[in-house]
Amino acid sequence: MNTTMRRVVIGTAAVSMALSVAACGKAGDKSSSDSSSSSSSGSKTIGLLLPDSVTARYEKFDHPLFEAKVKELCPDCKVQYANAAGDAAKQAQQVSTMITQGVKVLVISAQDSAAIKSSIKTAVDKGIKVVAYDRLAQGPVSAYVSFDNQKVGELQGQALLTSLGSKATPKSKIVMINGDDADPNAGQFKAGAHKALDGKVNIAYEQSGLWKDTVAAQKMTAAITQLGAKNIAGVYSANDGMAGGIATVLKGAKISGIPLTGQDAELAGIQRIVAGTQSSTVYKAFKPEADAAAQLAVNLLGGKDIKSLATQTLTSGSGDKVPSQLLVPVSVTKANINDTVVKDGLYTVADICTADFVKACAAAGLK
Repeated sequence: MNTTMRRVVIGTAAVSMALSVAACGKAGDKSSSDSSSSSSSGSKTIGLLLPDSVTARYEKFDHPLFEAKVKELCPDCKVQYANAAGDAAKQAQQVSTMITQGVKVLVISAQDSAAIKSSIKTAVDKGIKVVAYDRLAQGPVSAYVSFDNQKVGELQGQALLTSLGSKATPKSKIVMINGDDADPNAGQFKAGAHKALDGKVNIAYEQSGLWKDTVAAQKMTAAITQLGAKNIAGVYSANDGMAGGIATVLKGAKISGIPLTGQDAELAGIQRIVAGTQSSTVYKAFKPEADAAAQLAVNLLGGKDIKSLATQTLTSGSGDKVPSQLLVPVSVTKANINDTVVKDGLYTVADICTADFVKACAAAGLK
């Protein structure tokens, strides 16, 4: 090889090495930058978006249970979490942030199932898989996990009728406080409850409580004004949070001994059942639901099939056919607290039977 040729080869090699070093430096810088955010190892990042912090279950159960199951199934996976705090616009921004951070799967419990549709489409267009959690969001989601929500409503309605006993007649006036219409589950709970109640009692007053105890309390006050305290035979509340506001109004109006339903098996709801100011709730075991969502997310992340998990197909409000996994809800009354929320370890007897409830717990057989 002549001198000129050697110089060309050496020069080319030097440039190649320099470029390689520069490229490694840039890759290292990117990795370092990513590690300061949740996108460090973006291909292993799963986003979890929950709708509000008012409903006790999301922060206390759903978030930690989901994250723990993901870690069990995929130790090197990361979970990026955000809560919309009841704000649909904020949740849309959270989706955008997670897209930027490089998540590969989004698990979303929509604050507003219709409003989140465009955000979900944007995520899917970026190659992100979306799992609708607890609420069936609109848009091209890959899977949905929840409970049979119409069955939840049926259980609530039937529990109300059972509590009414012989007073369950077509003339018995019932107040019905439903959830937020922006939540597709609310419509399903409502439909199930009507299926159980229609023709058996008179739903004399029906309004949405927007999942807020304060709004439900206002609606209950209006119902008492309209119907008269002595004329109300029972109250359907779509969840425990609203039941808390309703129970306060009933106590203030000196209305006692009438059925009041709920849902979510919140600790305060269970305590009201023990005390006799709420007649029932619906227990949707949080761990199986969170575990199912985590399994779907990890499978989608790894490109694995989900047909054995999501064995049903539901149609969302946007007309999308969604592979779905539906779990079975359970009605809870004073008679089966021990066999449900206590047996499953959701609460201990000590959690339920605080100082204000010791005597009521003893009477209910909780020791």
